[in-house]
Formats: sequence, C-alpha cells, structure tokens
Amino acid sequence: MILDPLQTSGAASQGLTSYLEPEAISRISRLDLVARYVVEGYITGLHRSPYHGFSVEFSEHRPYMPGDNLRDLDWKALARTDRLYIKRYEEETNAKVYLLLDASGSMDFQSAGPMSKFRYASCLAASLSYLMLKQRDAVGLMLFRDRICSYVPPRSVQSHLHVLLKEMSQTQPEADTGMGSAFHDLADRISRRGLVVVLSDLLDDIDEVLAGLRHFRHRGHEVIVLHILDSRERDLDFKSRSNTRFVDLENADQQLNTQPWHIQSQYREMMDDFLHTCSYRCAEAGIDYILLDTATPFDLALSRYLVSRKRLG
Repeated sequence: MILDPLQTSGAASQGLTSYLEPEAISRISRLDLVARYVVEGYITGLHRSPYHGFSVEFSEHRPYMPGDNLRDLDWKALARTDRLYIKRYEEETNAKVYLLLDASGSMDFQSAGPMSKFRYASCLAASLSYLMLKQRDAVGLMLFRDRICSYVPPRSVQSHLHVLLKEMSQTQPEADTGMGSAFHDLADRISRRGLVVVLSDLLDDIDEVLAGLRHFRHRGHEVIVLHILDSRERDLDFKSRSNTRFVDLENADQQLNTQPWHIQSQYREMMDDFLHTCSYRCAEAGIDYILLDTATPFDLALSRYLVSRKRLG
C-alpha cells in the first residue's frame, strides 16, 4: 500500500525518512507518482521540522528588509512562522532550468541496491521537475548518450510535467557516452541564461566533460552537477573471493575476469582520485558539484540540490 504523505500528519519524521529511501520509492513504477510522493513527502517533513529553510511555499518569498512596502507583507506567513516575509513577484521567481539526464549504457548498472543509476537519476529528475514547476520555473530536459537523444524545451505550465516524465519513461540506457559533444551542442542552442543541472555518473573523458560544462558557464549559465554512482562502484565491495567477470555496459567485448579483492585497494585509490578530480575541477570552473549514490535518500538529495541552488542565488 502506498501512503499519501499529505494524509499522514501523525507519522513520525523517521517514518517519512524511511518512506523517502530508494528502496521504498523503487516499488512505485510510475514517475508521476514518484515525483509527487518524493516532493510532497519532503515538504511534509520540512513542515514538521523547526527548519523551514527550503520549503516550496517559501520559494516565492524573501525576508522583509527595512524600506520594503508593508503592503507586500505576507501576513499568513507571519502567523505561521513569526517571521516577516515579502511576497515576490512572478518575474523575480521564474527561472529557466535545463535538466541534462545521462542515458548511456553505464547508467544501467545496478548492484545490490534497489535501483539502477538511470532509474535513480530519472526519479530525482522527475522530483526536481515537479518541484520546479510548483515554483513556476520553466523546466526543459535533454537526454544524451554520445549525442543528444532528445530535447524538450523549457516551459513553466504544470501540464509540461507529463511531457518531461513521458520522455524519461520511454528512454532506456544504452550505447556509449559522449558528454562533451552533447553539452557543446546544447550550449550553442540555448540563448537565455538559466540553470543547467546535470545528472550523470560522469564516466567519460573528464577533460571533455569539463570543456562542455565550461561552455555553459561561458554562456552565462549556472551549473550544478549531480554525480550519481552505485555504492559498489565506489568501493568494489564484493564479498565473493572467487573469480568475477566484469563486462563493460557500453562495449560488451570489453571484459575482465579477476578476483575483486585482488584489485580492490588500487581500484579505491583510482576512484578516490577520480572523485577528487571531478570535485576540484568543477569548483575551479565555478560549477557546483554534489556526489550522490543510489542509496542516498531522496529527501537528502533534494536538500543538497536546494542548498546548492540557494548558494548560486
């Protein structure tokens, strides 16, 4: 049975947290339901918390500043929070957001967790779309592999959510990765400045990836990278000491037979170097970088995104 977070006012916050775990969300097949339950459950959790920093209902407000017109005060917000908020006008709140979702073969990887990287990224992208449209942001979507597979231009009407989710639902991860060329192509297409959110495992030539991301920055866009990995990808934690065959999801001819414990230490060092390089070079380019794995609860993933967006202004 799926519980509606809007109807569980007596639930403990711990219950909400467990509800937003990937294992629970994996039982919901429809992306529209995933988006609704993740976002509404997240907001419900915020309302039960003393910390209201990133609730959607306050996204259209800003703190009162001396000199502001008192006619713009939101008295209902004052009654609920005991704080003074000014209602922001629509032109102050609307933004264009471009979600860039990696649909290459490597995103199909799933170890012992409840979701593949692509499914996790799709659920997160669906939740972000739902959240942004509630804020009246215009949301667009690009699915890419070694090129742009599909592109949905941003719109801010609520019905646009169906278009975005249909595009994600009909896509299966496959083929090689070529982020650089796809990023350059999109950067040349879009003119108005906005926010670019990348959801990917970044398993590609890092120089080409960063060149593409810097192209967005050069065009004046803010960029947030949501780096999504499987936890076993990060630590190569295989319990078996017998021979294991590893197959490249983007090229089945590339295979390796080995005992994981033999190479685990060196693998972890290489992965740590890769993650450090991604984080450092993104920071160097003025790009916000958020590392997630497929076991990260969705409320935590949303919080990290919103903190990053608040910092970008």
